[in-house]
Amino acid sequence: MLDALAGAEAPRLWEVPIEEAREQGAAFAAVGAGDPVPVDMVDDRLVPGPHGDIPVRVYTPLPADALSPRGAVVYLHGGGWVFMGIETHDTICRRLTAASGCVVVSVDYRLAPEHPFPVPLDDSYAAACWVAQHAADLGTQPDLLAVMGDSAGGNLAAAVALRARDHGAPELAAQVLVYPALDPARDTPSYVENGSGYLLDDPGMEWFWRQYLQSDEHAQNPHAAPARASDLRGLPPATVITAEFDPLRDEGEAYAARLTAAGVPTTSRRMAGMLHGFLGMPEMFGEADEAIEIAARALREAIGTAG
Repeated sequence: MLDALAGAEAPRLWEVPIEEAREQGAAFAAVGAGDPVPVDMVDDRLVPGPHGDIPVRVYTPLPADALSPRGAVVYLHGGGWVFMGIETHDTICRRLTAASGCVVVSVDYRLAPEHPFPVPLDDSYAAACWVAQHAADLGTQPDLLAVMGDSAGGNLAAAVALRARDHGAPELAAQVLVYPALDPARDTPSYVENGSGYLLDDPGMEWFWRQYLQSDEHAQNPHAAPARASDLRGLPPATVITAEFDPLRDEGEAYAARLTAAGVPTTSRRMAGMLHGFLGMPEMFGEADEAIEIAARALREAIGTAG
């Protein structure tokens, strides 16, 4: 795949106008995504938020797959806070629904740079609160709620968990972070080892953070950069999945280590040979389904414990 990308000699997403980049990002997300996995029902809704209505897509598992009692997972997509959305992550959410037996609610949060921090987080947190408050309508239990995200969505999932702890609601049973972007410093060894040549690179991450954060003050805010949180106690059990050839690898693993040190039950798994974004490429990488199963197992265990 890397050879094909290198041979294409196309401009990077952050080197073209935003709308063109979003179109290219959506097209790339379709490569290797595979066929949609059957679920019982898919329902597009609008939920209220502080910046206006937020589109969400609700996936209900087939009866044969469903947990009892049934939990819910708020899923926050990746894309550098700039790209992607419900459509690009449809196959991931279908796979997660079938594997976990949970109702999955995918959130189409507003994107930077038009809507920088804290707007994407506000939308994500509002959606999590809505899922908890409308559990009966969704056929789920209000205390069996988890949050999950990949890349920028992993950042938002970690930040939702921090905000939920700090605000006292909603109650979260688990957080699953897949190659999360947690620290704008970009100074870990994995940035040196993997900062070029592996799809996501250091200049790209610098650009993504610049679109999301408006100031140095934001860069120090733990709800924008969860790695900056001084206290991780009291957060929900965590599963952190990283990729070997990813500049974000070390910050994810460092966050997992800090969660463990803070007394948060945490599992950290590095996927050998993988690069950033592999979760959405099951047609190319069998490890994508392995990672979904790791996440699904963690969700089933956390929700079973909470129930």
